[in-house]
Amino acid sequence: DEQPRLGGTLNWQWVQDGQGPRFVGQLLDEVASLGNIEVRCSTQACGWYADHWVGLVDAVKLTKVRARALVVASGSFEQPAVFGNNDLPGCMLASAAQRLIHLYAVRPFDRCLVLAGNREAYVAALDLDEAGVEVAAVVDLRTPPDRSDAARAVAEAGIRICQGHCVYEAVPGPGQGSIQSAVICPLGPDNQPQRSGAFHLACDGIAVSVGFAPANGLLHQAGGRFVYAKRVEQFVPGAMPDGLYAAGRVRGVFDLADQMADGRRAGQDAVAYLGLGRPPAGSAVEHTGASPTHAEAIFAHDKKKNFIDLDEDLHLADLVHAHQEGFDSIELLKRYTTVGMGPSQGKLANMNAARVLGRLNGELVEKIGTPRSRPFHQPVPLGHLAGRRFFPLRRTALHAWHARAGARFMHAGPWLRPQVYHQAHQDAGDAILAEATCVRRRVGLIDVGTLGKFEVCGPDAATLLDRIYTGSMSRLPVGRLRYALGLDETGVIVEDGIVARLGPDRFYVTATTSGAASFYGQVQRWSLIWGLGVTLSDVTGHLGAMNVAGPDSRSVLAAVCDMDLGPDTFGYLQIRQGCVAGCRALVMRVGFVGELGYEVHVSASEAPYVWSALEAAGRRWDLRPFGVEAQRLLRLEKAHLIIGQDTDALTHPAEAGLGWALGRQKRFYIGQRSLKMLQQQPLRRRLVGFVLDADHRGPVPQECCLIIENGRIAGRITSVAARSTLGYPLGLAYVEPHLAEPGTPVSIRLDRGGLVSATVASVPFYDPDNARQR
Repeated sequence: DEQPRLGGTLNWQWVQDGQGPRFVGQLLDEVASLGNIEVRCSTQACGWYADHWVGLVDAVKLTKVRARALVVASGSFEQPAVFGNNDLPGCMLASAAQRLIHLYAVRPFDRCLVLAGNREAYVAALDLDEAGVEVAAVVDLRTPPDRSDAARAVAEAGIRICQGHCVYEAVPGPGQGSIQSAVICPLGPDNQPQRSGAFHLACDGIAVSVGFAPANGLLHQAGGRFVYAKRVEQFVPGAMPDGLYAAGRVRGVFDLADQMADGRRAGQDAVAYLGLGRPPAGSAVEHTGASPTHAEAIFAHDKKKNFIDLDEDLHLADLVHAHQEGFDSIELLKRYTTVGMGPSQGKLANMNAARVLGRLNGELVEKIGTPRSRPFHQPVPLGHLAGRRFFPLRRTALHAWHARAGARFMHAGPWLRPQVYHQAHQDAGDAILAEATCVRRRVGLIDVGTLGKFEVCGPDAATLLDRIYTGSMSRLPVGRLRYALGLDETGVIVEDGIVARLGPDRFYVTATTSGAASFYGQVQRWSLIWGLGVTLSDVTGHLGAMNVAGPDSRSVLAAVCDMDLGPDTFGYLQIRQGCVAGCRALVMRVGFVGELGYEVHVSASEAPYVWSALEAAGRRWDLRPFGVEAQRLLRLEKAHLIIGQDTDALTHPAEAGLGWALGRQKRFYIGQRSLKMLQQQPLRRRLVGFVLDADHRGPVPQECCLIIENGRIAGRITSVAARSTLGYPLGLAYVEPHLAEPGTPVSIRLDRGGLVSATVASVPFYDPDNARQR
């Protein structure tokens, strides 16, 4: 029962000692009984900043803590030994083997040897023996025998002890993926292997316990200074800033009773600094007895890999060559070789690098020092660093209605939008499909107030829009609207929307939710550069917008508006000004979902009233509000693109199948010259539709999953729906041109491996003749 409690709390070397778990249990109980102590489990102190500002990272967040006094009892990292082929699977730290045994009940080896440089190695050998591992030998680097109780117990267990020997080489098994034996050599007076006395020991693993390096990253970052202590063969804190205290192994204190006393002393020092008590009497606790760390467990093999830094694949020879180039200080050596710059941030490499450099310089390791630590000393997820949104979170005029209706909200650019409407007991996937089905069969209502909405007026309004968009807007008749595609100077797609002409010199423009603000800024910039006579107005926040879509949408809208909605008088891609529910409105015959639809734009203050009027009128036709996810499913069935999802920072119109949106007779638009150059090059990819079998029951690929052909990447998915109103999974993907023909089979790699078969399909999947929306 105690074992799970020990994980992350007690060093594995104390598991054999029943006293350790008892101490830990007592301390945990005492802390739990105190109301003024907050315990944060599974939390790392990732960095120290000015005035004892400490970052704490857990599984979900980064917490900023400001302390008046800080006690660091961060322990130590067990260190690897350096010998031939020390990177083979099966070479591991003894503490890692103990963790597998005690925390996961995993036997790490069948037959192993333990490379020892301290008492803890003998404790590890006992743990391995009790776990059913055959311990072939304890290979002890030290010449005087270990006199500890653990060493006696190892001898009594009949385990061979090779005193004054080292591992010279791990001999790989077939395929270089395992260990089949180890070459053992006696050590000479210079601590170097004597190869004349070498012999082999059969084993499938080597557990290394030769010493420790202090986990002193926070102390380094706080400005602490360190001195080398021969008694423990490690750097220990020297001068510390005010309010900063260290205790335990980070100070070179390894015995349990000494650690308890040292922790008490550090706590009393911190309390005294705060003026809440007296400093402790007497001197600080120091380690006595044999050193827990060997002075230099580095044994070069002439022809084998001797890894110093496993993160960066740095061999002993790499450091030797760097020294020959003149990089003879630890900071220069670090920058030249990148030692300590990998994911472990030098925890397993810095001390060995310092020892190697000391040997090469002919200096003591205390003169070499170790590289300074910088935040973050522990890996921190990027998501934790994103922090709060640094711009106002925008809500549409209909937000309160959506909340009352049970909407689940999602972020869309700076806006909150209803993702789906459903109750707590209802599956979100079922709700999304039900909303989409309602739009296909009857009628639905969606809030599109987040769309960018601009007014462009003035004598040069048509000229400006002609230059900004690829289509011809100057030829657009009054009362009509057109799909508008915007490019940057390189021909890459950056925006799309609708341009409607309200008068000879007046246009109404919509843009994507997430790209509206930046695109509007670019339009302003170009109008000033070209010196055009235009007035630009961003009315995004002033107007609300809603789209009523589906076979019954004309009937619903007709019940609350004063316009003739007949197909002969109000056709597809037309715009009208009139009243809806008694409020002045712009109404457009357009839709993103591929059904008969009307987009209604009204004053933001009147939007809730108009929405409620449409919702009430639509009850007769079973009108249902639908969210962004249903809209995305419906548009995917029509193969309508989402800029930024089905395009990327390199996508040009020909790749995305938008060549039809380019004005062939236009003299100029932004990106036109780049497109002419691109058209002279072979197409590298095409956006296509794909489908899975209707009876597919396995996992469905996700967005960004890769298309694989003959073991290489041949494309990627941009949009996918596991369920659709058509009854089968479908999606869009970029593929190489030779795979773009409908009917071509393709293979898609899943997130967790494995391949799924799919077939390239003609698009749109739904209503290919566009009869329904017309």
